[in-house]
Amino acid sequence: MQHRIRKNYGVEQSTDSFKLKRTITVVNGVGIIVGNIIGSGIFVSPKGVLQNTGSAAVALIVWAICGVVSMIGALCYAELGTTILESGGDYAYILQMFGSLLAFLRLWIAVLIIYPTNQAVIALTFANYITFPFFETCESPDAAVRILAAICLLVLTWVNCRSVKMATTVQDVFTGAKLLALLVIIICGFIQIFKGEATSLFLSKSMIPVGEYPSADKVALAAYQGFFAYAGWNYLNFVTEEMINPYRNLPRAILISMPLVTVVYLLANIAYFAAMSPRELLASNAVAVTLGNRLLGVMAWLMPISVAMSTFGGVNGSLLVSSRIFFVGARHGHMPESLALINMKNFTPVPALLFTCVLSLLMLVTSDMYALINYVGFANWVWYGVAIAGQVYWRFKYPDLKRPIKLNIMLPIFFCIVCAFILILSFYSAPIETLTGTGITLTGVPVYFLFIYWEKHHPAWLVRIKTGITVFLQKVCYAIPQDHVVE
Repeated sequence: MQHRIRKNYGVEQSTDSFKLKRTITVVNGVGIIVGNIIGSGIFVSPKGVLQNTGSAAVALIVWAICGVVSMIGALCYAELGTTILESGGDYAYILQMFGSLLAFLRLWIAVLIIYPTNQAVIALTFANYITFPFFETCESPDAAVRILAAICLLVLTWVNCRSVKMATTVQDVFTGAKLLALLVIIICGFIQIFKGEATSLFLSKSMIPVGEYPSADKVALAAYQGFFAYAGWNYLNFVTEEMINPYRNLPRAILISMPLVTVVYLLANIAYFAAMSPRELLASNAVAVTLGNRLLGVMAWLMPISVAMSTFGGVNGSLLVSSRIFFVGARHGHMPESLALINMKNFTPVPALLFTCVLSLLMLVTSDMYALINYVGFANWVWYGVAIAGQVYWRFKYPDLKRPIKLNIMLPIFFCIVCAFILILSFYSAPIETLTGTGITLTGVPVYFLFIYWEKHHPAWLVRIKTGITVFLQKVCYAIPQDHVVE
């Protein structure tokens, strides 16, 4: 049978009936964005911004600015996501705009290091906080924490393999739970304000608790910390093909999510400043727990449980979206073809999900993954900049291309400048880590030429191995490629 493929400026879309189903609603989209942005950070350690500004007032301004800039980035991605209607996020956009090598490098660093490592770290945070009520006076046993983290990854991988609808329901429920927990924090803080006990907010001397007015370079470093707290605003673009009416629902979900997250972050920080002095906040390793112990009395256990629930939802959202990069990368020949298979019963990318789960489990055995995140954490901003620079480039190259959403050209240009600022700041503030991360990224170049560019020259034995793995996974996962038709 001939499979019909429709092409639009290099974007390929299969017209066959067997493919990932469009089940993600605008509410699910909000859950994915909000659930992935709001992780453990706002509960555990929002002090990165404060320690560089030295002022509650300036810290709040920085949080607001970072939220606005992140929303501009998300809107730029909304234009990209409705112009290039393919899952995979910036990987798919860079592939269409700049070609195979750059796209592979994005895939290499993001999928093989960043996402599995990030998922492992979030799962470990979940395990630490779920055991916190049982080990309040000492650290939780390391073995127990790692086993619980592995169980978390396995359970959520099963959920994602079983049903996209089930995965998005889990995401919605736990996003709601973390927002409810933040609402409790906000209410506690505002009670302190109404009681007149929020001296850190109202006494002018307390507005600069660390000592001096913040310098420009310190404010820049604070913004650097703030931007990372908003990471995840682009995650909905990873599942564009599974959204119901993405032309309408992708921008709607972004326009709901980003102001919501910004307001919640601002109100939560106001609550923290109302409940404790800036010095106390800087001294705390888990400010939500400190706030709970101070204001919630016998209900203080709610805070560590809230952090655990937030991170559980974060692992689920990360598994949902990162597996789609494996899937799309395999579909374009940048990953083993077996990862582009879809389960015939549940319409989920089971091999891709299993692969990302295995990589995340492997990360649990090492103690160096936090350093690994530091080495490559800045890389996301490199690729944000590349993708949005491509958006500007396409505006001039294809001025008549159909764009359901078309922003003012100054917005993507402004965001490119922000990306350049963050990258320069990365080299300034952490040159060793940044150079190491750049080196790790560049290791993908020889891999690309050996396994992608020269694929037609692979020896017969290697082709047989790859074919054997694909056939094996088809049988085990009851899966076939997307462009096959199921009668």
